[in-house]
Amino acid sequence: MSWSASPAAASPGPYRRASLDDATEKATNAAGWVEENWATWLTSGLQIALIIVIAVILRHVIRRTITKLIERMNRTATAAQGTALGGLLVNAERRRQRSEAIGSVLRSVASFVIMGTAALTVLSVLKINLAPLLASAGVAGVAIGFGARNLVTDFLSGVFMILEDQYGVGDEIDAGVATGTVVEVGLRVTKLRGPNGAIWYIRNGEVKRIGNLSQGWSTAAVDVMIATDQDLDRARQIITAVGEEMSKAEPWNEQLWEPVEILGLSEVHLDSVTIGVSAKTMPGKAPGVERELRWRIKKALDTEGITLAPRPTTTLTDETPPDPSAAVAAPSALASPTSPQSLAAAPIPAPNLSK
Repeated sequence: MSWSASPAAASPGPYRRASLDDATEKATNAAGWVEENWATWLTSGLQIALIIVIAVILRHVIRRTITKLIERMNRTATAAQGTALGGLLVNAERRRQRSEAIGSVLRSVASFVIMGTAALTVLSVLKINLAPLLASAGVAGVAIGFGARNLVTDFLSGVFMILEDQYGVGDEIDAGVATGTVVEVGLRVTKLRGPNGAIWYIRNGEVKRIGNLSQGWSTAAVDVMIATDQDLDRARQIITAVGEEMSKAEPWNEQLWEPVEILGLSEVHLDSVTIGVSAKTMPGKAPGVERELRWRIKKALDTEGITLAPRPTTTLTDETPPDPSAAVAAPSALASPTSPQSLAAAPIPAPNLSK
């Protein structure tokens, strides 16, 4: 038994020839399109790779330069602190934290600018329209700014505070919301050590005013109250001698920058007078100088027989005495049994049913 193929199956039909021709044409067109555009693709790829390489290298070089500059500033501050005068004028920890904060800001800004510019350049190489993207980024930035306005305020306040060197580590400051010694300075918060040892974390954006007690010099103020019948000239001589003796003793000879000054009488009462004493001291050393000065003045006055006066107290003799009738209740009409109100409130007598 023999098998033979039909003529229709043996020869390709018109549909099969059309499909083969279409595939051949598509392949030819694709090959031609690739051949026409491969140079453009290669050029764009090389441009993108070159942009990324340049951006990475430039970012690395700039960040490394900033880091070396900060390290050099820290080494200079540390070396200066080792000298006698430098240890007085330079606070290495304060300089280190301030320089590190500034360096962090500069590195972040440099990275953002370089990588942002590189990203926009890559998008332009890819023929992407940047106008809608920039508009969307602007709207998103405004929305984020409104949502995180407190964080942005804290950050900007911290940046300007560090750049202007308003205060640093070791400074005694009054920030309005808290008072104490600066322990750490950051871009968002400042850490203070309070007088009782508490740590206060203050947001930089909440600080409206700063009173720095450690910049330049401080003033030690002491009030000496003596009795009115004492010899004021003798008291002045004793206090002056105490100041001269204290300015020559260790360690007060370094903390006192000027001689102790007698300012005169600041208050005069019937039984006492107040002598004002002032001295210019090293920054932040005024409280210790005040305590030592009070101690020495008290001992010297006791030795010389100068009597101190008690602090005057405020009396309440000028006040009007309280009215004794204030605690008595107001009279009531119901208290009198013959008043119309009392008669009206009296119960009605029961009728006599025996008659």
